[in-house]
Amino acid sequence: MVVDSTRLFADKKYLLFDFDGTIVDSSQGIFAAIQYALKQLNLPAVDQKILNTFIGPPLLDSFIQLGLSADLAKQAVSCYRSFYEKEAMYQLQMYPKIKESLQILSQSYQLYIASSKPEVFVKQLAEHLAIAQYFTGIFGADLSGERSKKADVISYALASANLKANEGVMIGDRSHDCSGAKINQLSAIGVLYGFGSQKELLAAGADYLCASPEELVLLFR
Repeated sequence: MVVDSTRLFADKKYLLFDFDGTIVDSSQGIFAAIQYALKQLNLPAVDQKILNTFIGPPLLDSFIQLGLSADLAKQAVSCYRSFYEKEAMYQLQMYPKIKESLQILSQSYQLYIASSKPEVFVKQLAEHLAIAQYFTGIFGADLSGERSKKADVISYALASANLKANEGVMIGDRSHDCSGAKINQLSAIGVLYGFGSQKELLAAGADYLCASPEELVLLFR
């Protein structure tokens, strides 16, 4: 907890949710696709610590962080997406109690998804998981890479849904979720059950921290 939640969130009308690491643990499929992409390019596999850093940030940026050139990183993204869509997209599971929490929250707030994952994939997965009905809108990155950073996705979501920044909260598990929220003048909640640490989330500007989906429900009840 960072501040008094009753004061901070009393006037909020909508909640923006990150997807990977906040609604679902999609690490199994993502990690398999990363290793496949590296193998296709004759690059060495990476360890678990490095794999974990891929959850959240734009995919291209994560490959560049490995030391790949921009061109090689783009090839890696292409290999990743080809494998992910055909073999790994459905290797995921929802976090415990998140579905029930979304159902409860949707009764009092408009819910949206704002993800750095390509929008087409997020929409397919939301339908597959039977949670699409809880969301007023689902927004994500575009396949061209022009809209991949979380701040840009949030801006796109706000503009597309005609939302006022002071009426909403961004909820996510990584620094990009919180910093992206602040760039767009949104409040930010960091969740501790995903892939980001408390230190990372607070440094990125989280106004509040939640340890579980159930705590999110209590926070906005």
